[in-house]
Amino acid sequence: MPKTLDDIFADDSYGLLNEKSKANPITDQDRMVQEFEELSRFVSENGREPSENSNDPSEYRLAKRLAKYRSDSKLIENQAIYNADVHGLLHSTGKSNQSKEMSFDEILDSFNLNEEEKSIFDLHPSVKKAIDRDEADFIAKRKPCKDFSKYESKFKKVQNDIRSGKRKLLDAKISHLKEGGFYFYNGVLFFVESIEISQKNAVTPEGKHIYENGRTRCIFENGTEAALLKRSVEKLLYLNGKTVTENSEETAAKAEKELGINEKDKACGFIYVCSSLSKEPSIAEIKNLYKIGFCTTSVEERLKNAEKEPTYLMAPVRHIASWQCFNMNPQKFEQLIHNFFGRVCLNVDVFDEKGERHIPKEWFVVPLPVIKQVIEMIITGEIIKYRYDEKKQVLVKR
Repeated sequence: MPKTLDDIFADDSYGLLNEKSKANPITDQDRMVQEFEELSRFVSENGREPSENSNDPSEYRLAKRLAKYRSDSKLIENQAIYNADVHGLLHSTGKSNQSKEMSFDEILDSFNLNEEEKSIFDLHPSVKKAIDRDEADFIAKRKPCKDFSKYESKFKKVQNDIRSGKRKLLDAKISHLKEGGFYFYNGVLFFVESIEISQKNAVTPEGKHIYENGRTRCIFENGTEAALLKRSVEKLLYLNGKTVTENSEETAAKAEKELGINEKDKACGFIYVCSSLSKEPSIAEIKNLYKIGFCTTSVEERLKNAEKEPTYLMAPVRHIASWQCFNMNPQKFEQLIHNFFGRVCLNVDVFDEKGERHIPKEWFVVPLPVIKQVIEMIITGEIIKYRYDEKKQVLVKR
């Protein structure tokens, strides 16, 4: 047994008594940045801000946090918070949860081209300076595009597609930015020719989230180009931009080619998904409520009198998505959908204009991504290998 302190220290063969280096303590600002990054991740994953009307406690907590942050002028001045605010949440009043389609004329009318009245920049000076920097880069860093002749016809075609309705204009979301996409910012149409990622999404050992970034090559319809940071373009589009959808006819033709569809295949109709715009509290308060239907006419034609039909809950609906089908038996499809999502089928009585009672059978309480996954599996035939777990809200193998 050691007899003195010196003996004890000398016998410390495992180094247990060595002085340990202390980790840097987490400051209030570090904690605030981490909390704000949690907000940013929610927007990136859901394409919208958290809502205080949500039934999800986590989303409600994030919505209350965002409201508190927006009322804190000192927080808005904080440069570290600004760097974490990739979606411009502190200087935005919030965006609609649904992407709104706009016509070509509406999109031009919606932009304020009066340089003296850009209300979007009536912000706190420090935030205004940061946003103005991105805006300045968006404009000042442009240079003549030497190979613009390769793109000129594309711009003309996109403009014509928008006017004819073959392409739509949607509120831009962070997830929309991609190579080969067309976008509007302040009335200017531009094309993202390439995105070279130099920084991937990551989380540091301290818990700080690093967002994907890199240089883009953006071609503008006026014959210029610019190498802008991906995050800068995403921020500006999210604040005041529009995404141009793909040409609907070309997309359908491409899909037919990829699926090997030819003149021998018989088009039998469309599978479609829609949500209810009912103002009845018993309907409006249900989260993830969607109708999955089948029609032999165009979807627009089928939905135009929704508010007069019990199957649509006697209320207008919003068309979410649709798939053209070939060689499919409509009755078997409806039976398969009802069986697959039977446990989450909406059970409600609806009364028509004559007061007669109806029980719609095509409304289901299930997340939209799961519905899309199931419909694609029905088309390919893979659905027979899976079942729906309504508690976990995921597909699981049988």
